[in-house]
Amino acid sequence: MNFSHSVIEKNSSLMIVLIILVIAVGGLVEIVPLYFQKSTTEPVAGLKPYTPVQLAGRDIYLREGCYNCHSQMIRPLRAETERYGHYSVAGEFVYDHPFQWGSKRTGPDLHRVGGKYSDDWHRKHLTNPRDLVPESNMPAYPWLEKTAARSDDIEAKMRALRGVGVPYTDADIAGAGKQLAGKTDQDTLVAYLQVLGTALKVVR
Repeated sequence: MNFSHSVIEKNSSLMIVLIILVIAVGGLVEIVPLYFQKSTTEPVAGLKPYTPVQLAGRDIYLREGCYNCHSQMIRPLRAETERYGHYSVAGEFVYDHPFQWGSKRTGPDLHRVGGKYSDDWHRKHLTNPRDLVPESNMPAYPWLEKTAARSDDIEAKMRALRGVGVPYTDADIAGAGKQLAGKTDQDTLVAYLQVLGTALKVVR
């Protein structure tokens, strides 16, 4: 059989198989080596798993779709590092399942937001962003300060995360529900925002 372009182009089934094969090989070549690089599989020095309050806040961050407008990936470009600080590295996200990297830039990057503003600033910003940033087009989230944080499933979530490599101890998990007592969704979300990007700041 003359295995030429004309043969492939006339046989759609063969072309589909070859396209899938090329994509599969290319994907494996790019992805598999990452599983053996320490920079992508080991946490940066100082990185700690999320506390129960921060973990609950991360769930609110996902539930409310914050990641749809805010990237958590700062690129290693001068303009970005001068504005946001050190670029994002994989070792900061080894305990994130799934990680929240993205490219959407409707709003500012949030990865280096931890410690940049006070808790009160974040609370006001979540309740009505335009009180602090008049030109903001971010929606308000006033219900977060009135909604009690869920605590009934936090221990199950932490056990599941331990199953994929997050180093939670039995003591961490056993006392998780109590740490959420009296907290609101807003409290947990602010706690999550305040920890973003702080591990690498400690290293530097």
